[in-house]
Amino acid sequence: MPDECNHLATIETVTPGTLGCEECLRSGSIWLHLRLCRTCGHVGCCDDSPNRHATAHFHATAHPIIEGYDPPEGWGWCYVDETFLDLPDRTPQRGPIPRYY
Repeated sequence: MPDECNHLATIETVTPGTLGCEECLRSGSIWLHLRLCRTCGHVGCCDDSPNRHATAHFHATAHPIIEGYDPPEGWGWCYVDETFLDLPDRTPQRGPIPRYY
């Protein structure tokens, strides 16, 4: 696993597109934690969730970096370089996010 990320230049200031996992909200599915795409603002569920929509979004778009977003946690993950990132510019939470367990 690389020690650094080669995709930091792809990090954008984004507005979350939904108040929960976009696909889970449409389908009525549950999620555990949310991840925010720092390229486009897609909100998806984590890999511990049944549907793993954040990772599916990466595979569909190749957008490399997500932010821990439930609540904003200050860390990121680069799927390509398989490394955690410190994100000092946390994306503010847009509003109450329904939490499912």
